[in-house]
Amino acid sequence: MGKKKITSNDIANVAGVSQATVSMILNKKYSVSFSKETIDRVEQAAADMGYSIPNRKVHKLNKVDKIIVAFCPTITNPYYAMLMQGIEEIAKENGYTILVCNTQRDLKVEENYLKLMRTLRPLGIIYTCDPSFPDELEKLSNEIPVVVIGNRQESRSLDIVELNNRKPGRLMAKHLLELGHKKAVFVTSPLTRRQRARIKRVEGFVEEFSRAGLPNGVIIKSADDKLDLVVPKTDSEYKMGYHLTKELLQEEQDFTAIAGLNDMIALGILDALLEEKYKVPGDVSVLGCDNIVFGRVHGIGLTTIEHYVSLKGRDACDIVVKKIQSQDSYNSETRPTSIYHIEYDPKLIPRKTTSYAKVRK
Repeated sequence: MGKKKITSNDIANVAGVSQATVSMILNKKYSVSFSKETIDRVEQAAADMGYSIPNRKVHKLNKVDKIIVAFCPTITNPYYAMLMQGIEEIAKENGYTILVCNTQRDLKVEENYLKLMRTLRPLGIIYTCDPSFPDELEKLSNEIPVVVIGNRQESRSLDIVELNNRKPGRLMAKHLLELGHKKAVFVTSPLTRRQRARIKRVEGFVEEFSRAGLPNGVIIKSADDKLDLVVPKTDSEYKMGYHLTKELLQEEQDFTAIAGLNDMIALGILDALLEEKYKVPGDVSVLGCDNIVFGRVHGIGLTTIEHYVSLKGRDACDIVVKKIQSQDSYNSETRPTSIYHIEYDPKLIPRKTTSYAKVRK
């Protein structure tokens, strides 16, 4: 005769609690607060009786679900909100639903989501940033259509909607140089190794100053690397711009312009300068990148770089939809192989926060 299967009711009898309490404690779903003593008693009873929590299988998506997964490093930055808007517009037009995986810039979270894709089997995947696990993603792209919105990697065979991030950096620097600025600061979120887009933007800015004969004309002010591991809040990048500028004003006094990696950082820069009674752009010029809606407000008028964020989201989703339809139209032997590569040229949007460099006496 087989061994009797242990149930949650059996554990409840031994632990002296209700079956509902056992279920909630073992499944870590506390709708009420349990004492540590109760939790320990239930877990110990379960262990002593050899009880294991049933493995609840993850639902496997099918073509009826029409799900496309979008990987997003943070939902708090307006840049990613604009990308998602473009993605969802095309998805809705074609009858697809977007499932967002917010990785929170956490490598472990991103890795777990990627592993989950082989179980969920969505119809397509869109990465709204450079992937932290490109090899794994490339393998996955052989089974599921994948598009990346980020920097092109020549060694990769992934479809990509890209921005050469050196170009915005160069445009920002060129604009300041044309206005006579010879000493500028570039304020940025952490420049960790995996943040290639940020690094390239800084490199483009520095390169343009070097070409102008000012190799020492740029001060790079970056946030602590540890902040790249913290779950981003709505005002995280704004605060980086604000606090880094406050520090900067205690350290350096000979610059005439500050560039923010993006508009959210630039807005923090603006507030810090104005709080310290600096005139913008009279004393210091400020510019950002992304052309988010907050920077367009009449009272701010932030000079920025437009690189067509929403359109990039639309293009990425359009590529995925085309590849899904291609899979449905051809059998595996005759299905065409194609690699999409779309690139937008950024454009300077001059507004009220930049002007000619103040002459230092």
